[in-house]
Amino acid sequence: MDHNEPDNGSTELKDMNTKRRRRILGGEAPTEENDDSKHEQDLKPTKTEPRSRTRTLTNQSTLESKSKTGRQKRKRGRSEKNTTAKESPPATRKPRIGDTQKPSKPRPERSPADKAPATKPPRKRRRGGTKGKEKSDAAASSQPKPKRSTKPVEAIIADTPIDLDERQLERRRGKERKGRPIGRYQMLAHVHEGITHIAVLEGRTLIEHYVSRPANDVSEIHGNIYLGRVQNVLPGMEAAFVDIGTPKNAVLYRGDVTYDADDIEGTNDQPAAPKAKKPRAGRRKDGPRIEDLLTARQTILCQVTKNPIAHKGARLSTEISLPGRFVVLVPNSDTYGISKRLGDRERRRLRNILDKVKPAQHGVIVRTAAEDVTAEEIESDVRRLLDQWEQIHNLADKAKAATLLFREPELAVRVVREEFNRDYRGVIIDNDALYQQVKGYMDTITPALADRIEFHDTTKEPLPLFEQYHVSEQLRKAVDRKVWLPSGGSLVIDHTEALTVIDVNTGKNVGKSNLEETVFRNNLEAAEEIAKQLRLRDIGGIIVIDFIDMEIKKNRDEVVQVFEQALARDKTRTQVSAISDLGLVEMTRRRIGEGLLESLSSTCEHCEGRGLELQEAVLKV
Repeated sequence: MDHNEPDNGSTELKDMNTKRRRRILGGEAPTEENDDSKHEQDLKPTKTEPRSRTRTLTNQSTLESKSKTGRQKRKRGRSEKNTTAKESPPATRKPRIGDTQKPSKPRPERSPADKAPATKPPRKRRRGGTKGKEKSDAAASSQPKPKRSTKPVEAIIADTPIDLDERQLERRRGKERKGRPIGRYQMLAHVHEGITHIAVLEGRTLIEHYVSRPANDVSEIHGNIYLGRVQNVLPGMEAAFVDIGTPKNAVLYRGDVTYDADDIEGTNDQPAAPKAKKPRAGRRKDGPRIEDLLTARQTILCQVTKNPIAHKGARLSTEISLPGRFVVLVPNSDTYGISKRLGDRERRRLRNILDKVKPAQHGVIVRTAAEDVTAEEIESDVRRLLDQWEQIHNLADKAKAATLLFREPELAVRVVREEFNRDYRGVIIDNDALYQQVKGYMDTITPALADRIEFHDTTKEPLPLFEQYHVSEQLRKAVDRKVWLPSGGSLVIDHTEALTVIDVNTGKNVGKSNLEETVFRNNLEAAEEIAKQLRLRDIGGIIVIDFIDMEIKKNRDEVVQVFEQALARDKTRTQVSAISDLGLVEMTRRRIGEGLLESLSSTCEHCEGRGLELQEAVLKV
């Protein structure tokens, strides 16, 4: 027998051992066809290492090596996972509305002995295509990354207009007489040295005046949305100071913070601390304290509700609202409302429209300007505001605190958006750029009133705009301390740090019948004029009015009633109390920005605003 010839018995025993080994490893015994195909594959040249005689190892050694390899892979996978988590920490989500939850505390670091090895295993180099890939990766890393845009979102003032039929346009147009529009009010816009003046006339009488400086001025930021950073929290004041990028930190009071009760520690059934603590003195029963809602260095999304005044910073709120022409969008809220100035029939119609167009996750308030508008217009307005909010939301995810996210449009556009309707006979603008902007806005939003936007060409008109309509003369009178009444009485208006005092005098009014009747008629005139002056001068805060004493209680009640009716024409919220025993009427008027006097004047360098010049010779002793 030739020793080179294989033994049949040994061959059969070898095949049986191979089959047994494959069964132990979990595989099925191969069929004859599989054996042939496997044999053909083994004959083909491959790039792997040459076969060794390890196939003849025992079954036990094969199992031990395979289990050991599995443990190494699992261990290596855990180390790679730990390394990845250590090198790339999870990105923190930017705050959204209602994100007042305290930031999570960082986990204590483990000792070096407890840490798993974070070294990555050596990567096997691939023979095909690796070199080209390395070059492409290096080229990609060398290219500078695109910078994220932090430009604030501008208010949407132009969009595709909605086609309306002639019937709708005719109903929304104001009244005309001899081909010219008529109305109770008129609006004038004058631009001088970068400052925009808006005057609202009732007939020929000036009733409102607005002043706006350039858009980058930090004093006119009402309505802007910021990504702010909390600087410090004052529990004793129930307020927090927030950095929004202005020279003075803004103030966020406890009542202006929106929150979710589930996000506040200690509000659930399970206590926040293992040991129960006694409640602090003065703890609010209607909600958590300011220190439970905000912490230092926390980023919040906030909106300015009041411009900075004097040494006071701006006032903030975490409840965002985006005003449109017909509706106001309140993101992440369940607000649902319709203006009370509309009739019951119109309110029912708008309620049916609002039920269809209101987003599920946002609140909507229908404005007075939505009277007689179609469902398509309201839906278009809601869609514009939703797109605007989406832009703000995306910018908040990219920006860093403190950053301006949204800027309100120019003053003229804001006033037209809020006030202009068919009761106005027109808007006259003496600046071409501003005229084109307002005209484009009206063509898009309210095309029925777009023809009432006029341009005052100063090169062709003989007088300036404010001189032609006697606005400048009325402005000078509006900043005077004394205001004369038609009957000869007068008002004296004094501003203090705490409040505004208005004194009513009879002056030249001597009456005809008796003192009570004279005083009563004088007080009625004063009540009407005070309401006009508060609106014109934009006086806010606490106001105390000293009416002339009246003996008859009926007369006192009638004066207060007439005063409240006159204040009803003012869109700014007011609250009036009854006449006290001293003959004083205490009231409050919401303050949004600085008044007319502050916007048109500056503090005297000599008297520092006191109006007195000290006699230095007398003071020298």
